Amino acid sequence: MAILNETAIVYCENQFGLVDGKTASGLVRHSETYTVVGVIDSSLAGKDAGEELGGKKNGIPIFANLKDALSKLSIVPDCYIYGKAPLEASISMEERNLILEAMENGMNIISGLHQFFSEDREFVNTAARNAVGIKDIRKPPQLQDLHVFTGKRSEVTAPVVAVLGTDCACGKRTTAVELNKALNSLGINSVLVATGQSGLMQGAMYGLAIDALVSQFVVGEIENAVVQAFKIEKPDIILVEGQSAVSHPAFMGSLGILKGSNPDGVILQHPPARKTRCDFPNLKMPTVESEIKLIEAISQAKVMAITLNHEDLSDKEVTDIMAIYEKKFKLAATDVLSHGCQKLVQALSHHFIELRQTIKQKRSIKTPAMAA
Repeated sequence: MAILNETAIVYCENQFGLVDGKTASGLVRHSETYTVVGVIDSSLAGKDAGEELGGKKNGIPIFANLKDALSKLSIVPDCYIYGKAPLEASISMEERNLILEAMENGMNIISGLHQFFSEDREFVNTAARNAVGIKDIRKPPQLQDLHVFTGKRSEVTAPVVAVLGTDCACGKRTTAVELNKALNSLGINSVLVATGQSGLMQGAMYGLAIDALVSQFVVGEIENAVVQAFKIEKPDIILVEGQSAVSHPAFMGSLGILKGSNPDGVILQHPPARKTRCDFPNLKMPTVESEIKLIEAISQAKVMAITLNHEDLSDKEVTDIMAIYEKKFKLAATDVLSHGCQKLVQALSHHFIELRQTIKQKRSIKTPAMAA
């Protein structure tokens, strides 16, 4: 008997579809852990979540508040997920009250913030009184369970590909998730290593939120996740989710990912219409060219494809930019949400001979030659 996912409502007040609402957007697009039954954002109340993300209607309604959601849903969701990823260190009093309200209605609390709800006395007491749980996705392992770099990455013989970007919240995880799904749909055993809270919430079996770690363990934890994924899953390919950007002055995540995963290739995600870095209006965006040079200067891996974030771009502009980048960089370029992953699969097949052979074998099994 199949085990059904837990149902969840995702809180994303005033941020759904925007940069700081990336966790909610990701869960609405894809989750192997939760069945999302609604989103809370009063600025979009009454609309369809899938449609608001630029896709087709998916039947996930957006509600004005928790009371509105519970009055209209046929069930009380199992979980209340805090679906925003703000820079602020703590939540507002209004948001605290909503979490308390959710627990009083029998909902488990899921959070990806640095503020750990499971260490908040009021939250812990309320959870106990209502027999619900609190799960802090970003909470790091205990010190004795952390890993330092060992060099065991050299034992991984499957190709490792990192999906990096030119900025924060530009679609790296979305591209990694979509490519992972596309490869698995072809019969390729692809495994995704998550490096942030959103990927873990979506159901990634390997990885952890690296920005919650003491810096000494970041490289080792990424290496360990890649090694464990290889040993346990015996995959044809491992995809590693990127964080921030190598060139970003505020964050170190991509450097740790490059060192720990030691990728055999890189896919670079870029939002062409973005003029300044996310949350940093005084910092200009880097160019695709400068980011490629930087990645290839500090890593043995080469950038093998460019993927686009279509924010603030028309369909024609996306298509035109794809053509411009392919001509300029001699690399495949695509937007996986509007054009799919076929170009990326072709690029991977071109770079990795064994993967190309596996894809051919899988395709021949799915479409056997007709008898004469």
